Amino acid sequence: MHSFGYRANAVVTLAVTILAVMCSMASLSDNFNVPSPTAEVKVLNINWFQKQANGNDEVSLTLNISADLSSLFTWNTKQVSLWDGIIPSKDHAKFWIHTTNKYRLIDQGSNLRGKEFNLTLHWHVMPKTGKMFADKIVMTGYRLPEEYR
Repeated sequence: MHSFGYRANAVVTLAVTILAVMCSMASLSDNFNVPSPTAEVKVLNINWFQKQANGNDEVSLTLNISADLSSLFTWNTKQVSLWDGIIPSKDHAKFWIHTTNKYRLIDQGSNLRGKEFNLTLHWHVMPKTGKMFADKIVMTGYRLPEEYR
């Protein structure tokens, strides 16, 4: 006959094995989530577009940014980092911002006049368990003016 210790060991080992399998399945199930975040950026104004004293082009823009990142939130999402801020929950994942770019766009030379440019929205998703990942949305179709302002 087996002693109490042997029986307790068998029950605890089975319980830990089942728990490990369930945790693995739960973590793997998060990989089947296909997020579909949306974002839209409107360039409202080109505040200044000028040539610096050293010959480099410099641009400052006023933007309207609206985004819906709620599809990034699953049962395993702890938070989403966007710029220098943190989106803690799905309730805060839809936002609208009216802003001027914090850092001017500077070209090493005078090549920005009349050029097309893209705006990119980057984010990082921090899960409760598992690997952290990053993604982005690239918005195209913006053009700078031909003349300095």
